[in-house]
Amino acid sequence: MSQNAPEKSKWLVVGGGMAGLTLAHRLSQRGQEVSVCEAAPSFGGLTSACSLGDVVWDRFYHVTLLSDSHLRGLLNELDLEHEIRWVTTKTGFFSGGRLYSMSNSWEFLNFPPLTLIEKLRLGGTIFYTSKLRNWRRLEQIHVADFLKRLSGKGTFEKIWLPLLRAKLGETYQKASAAFIWSYISRMYKARRSGIKTEMFGYVPGGYARIIDRFVETLRGNGVRLLSSHGVQSITQCEAGGLDVDFGAGRIERFDNVISTIPSPIISQHCPELTEDEHQRLQGVEYIGVVCASMLLSESISPYYVTNITDDWVPLTAVIEMSTIVDRKELGGHALVYLPKYLPDSDLGLQEPDAEIQDRFLSTLEKMYSHFSRDHVKAFQISRAKHVMALPTIDYSQKLPPIVTSLPGFYALNGAHITKGNLNVNETIDLADEKLNDVVWPDFLVRATK
Repeated sequence: MSQNAPEKSKWLVVGGGMAGLTLAHRLSQRGQEVSVCEAAPSFGGLTSACSLGDVVWDRFYHVTLLSDSHLRGLLNELDLEHEIRWVTTKTGFFSGGRLYSMSNSWEFLNFPPLTLIEKLRLGGTIFYTSKLRNWRRLEQIHVADFLKRLSGKGTFEKIWLPLLRAKLGETYQKASAAFIWSYISRMYKARRSGIKTEMFGYVPGGYARIIDRFVETLRGNGVRLLSSHGVQSITQCEAGGLDVDFGAGRIERFDNVISTIPSPIISQHCPELTEDEHQRLQGVEYIGVVCASMLLSESISPYYVTNITDDWVPLTAVIEMSTIVDRKELGGHALVYLPKYLPDSDLGLQEPDAEIQDRFLSTLEKMYSHFSRDHVKAFQISRAKHVMALPTIDYSQKLPPIVTSLPGFYALNGAHITKGNLNVNETIDLADEKLNDVVWPDFLVRATK
């Protein structure tokens, strides 16, 4: 089908994260008149930056993998891909009150918490899962049942169950096996063939630089960028098109609108959608996150990620970003992220910053004997209620449609990622694929009527 529309059409993309910016980029390349609105004062969404002391870096931790072809392709378009700095990383495990390295096959075979049989079954589970391609079948199996069957009860209770609870809380009981498949598949691809070492990368300046370059490119291509423009409602016009109310008397008409924001909020914005569409949008369950970022005078560990299997630790993991990012970019400091993922309805997402900070730092003091609060030079809490849609049983069959009952209105967000876990690479892939295969064909049919 031709990529060229019969005539220029006026589009609005709601949401200025990576999905929204990518959609705007592709539409402008097709000669369309495009605007992007973002409720926040700046663009980037989950990839936006914040000031941590004198350092500006990502609010939430992000890293580029060798296998992230869609992200790397976009970075190439922005003339940034050649600047990526690649680093070999190490992985740690905190289990039974002790820290272990699990960065190669020898360390894996010597991992004390598991028996030899349990290690073999764990390794077999990871290898077998990485080779699976029929993800729809995995959607019909509970993740706990899948992992127990492959890894055995001992490995499940010592490794998988604590990791599932750390990432999903008790909602892991609703999750399908597609959840663990997506994580294993991505990380397995991150290892280079042959030596199988993890290579992670970043663009100097972090996502602040990437988003700045992206915004600059979009403006140069005529895209209109509206920050601090939250949407109040989207309604159909009798004369055709869609009226978008930005509040304070700001109402504008567009021929087409693509909303990339979380599904429950799309439902709130569009009262004229059908009852089934509202139910599907509101039925998407999300996992949120409370994430502390801190600058330290001393490194915590040599591991990029330390996975945690002890239930008493109120953290999903410890992420030492400065094992990848040159500390010269961080004012000579170490940068550490302390995420805790929670269901979107969990009251922990509303806990005061001071209480979170004290609990997290107390936890680090117990985990690392050399850690001292005196090492902390800056500390900040960031929150997001809608980070990742929970992949429940038969998830892809319950998703809200991208093409809605309102002509010209499309609902396309991270909840539509069904073959992977939420990350920047998958978000870009989703935007490109669904624009090409779903949104654009529907638009062409309507435009030629």
